[in-house]
Amino acid sequence: MAVKKEAVTYSQLATEISRRAFRPIYLLMGEESFYIDDLEQKIVASALSEEERDFNLTICYGVDVDTREVISMCKRYPVMAERQVVVVREAQNLKDADLFKFYAENPLKSTILILCNKNGNMKAPEFIKLLKNGDSGVVFESAKLRDSMVTKVIADYASDRKCNIDQKAAAMMADYVGTDVSHLVNEMDKLIMLVGTGGRITPDLIERNNGISKDYNNFELEDAIKFRKVDKAFRIIDYFTKNPKKNPTVLTVSLMFSFFSTLLLAHTAKDKSPRGIMAQIDAKTTYRAERVMEGMRFYNTAQCVNIISHIRDFDRKAKGMQSRQNEYDLLRELVAKILYS
Repeated sequence: MAVKKEAVTYSQLATEISRRAFRPIYLLMGEESFYIDDLEQKIVASALSEEERDFNLTICYGVDVDTREVISMCKRYPVMAERQVVVVREAQNLKDADLFKFYAENPLKSTILILCNKNGNMKAPEFIKLLKNGDSGVVFESAKLRDSMVTKVIADYASDRKCNIDQKAAAMMADYVGTDVSHLVNEMDKLIMLVGTGGRITPDLIERNNGISKDYNNFELEDAIKFRKVDKAFRIIDYFTKNPKKNPTVLTVSLMFSFFSTLLLAHTAKDKSPRGIMAQIDAKTTYRAERVMEGMRFYNTAQCVNIISHIRDFDRKAKGMQSRQNEYDLLRELVAKILYS
């Protein structure tokens, strides 16, 4: 009886590929397209030299081919090379995709098949089940990056490229790029190029090169609100008001909502230790858990509930419901309600 395998991560696959330990079949699917494109490129670059690609790399699109044609391509032998690579982009458009299960039962060892299905999952349940439970390939599900994961992804990206990044700098970048992985990678690559191998990415470096103020940003605003630093919080709001293009209220308020929702969730944890809070809020680093625990000292459960209500009220008014106030005046009003709650 086949045993279901653990879900494979991007890092695991990237490491395998760099070691040239290839799987016969890769099904790359999900909502985050960056990882799908990146893994496809890594496999092709590692499996075939530039010269070998002329005769041994086939790239097609699901809308132009059918499953039987792709299987026929996979059964060809490489030309003057150890292997061939067949890439099917937009694989969600393939008809009868479950027919791949018959090829997956005995794939050609000299072929690497890469099926790319962005913005969703491939509709081939039997084929996917076979891949997940057997040894003929791998299913990588590229989920959309969650807000709580961005800081860790930034730190890991810097570490993978032999660089260091300050915790505050990572938080500033997370605030700046959000959950757009392509944007994150582009911005991080610029900074890594500046510091070089073994270098350190600091808030000052980010301020100089990315146009983000190290003193007036959402990370610092969260800090000011968390510790009820009234003067600092309103200085930041004043800066946001004068620089609206770089500091949209929708992002600021979204992050406030996330912070207080996380605080509320943390207050319900039976285990209030750092490890217990990490598990309760699904934090991947102790740093995030520690920041939440700091906030718990200043805001109790009832206050969090009221603040979340104020944030929702802001959202209605900012959309023109029940108010015609400027959105930054509304933001100032919201911050006052939070700080004096």
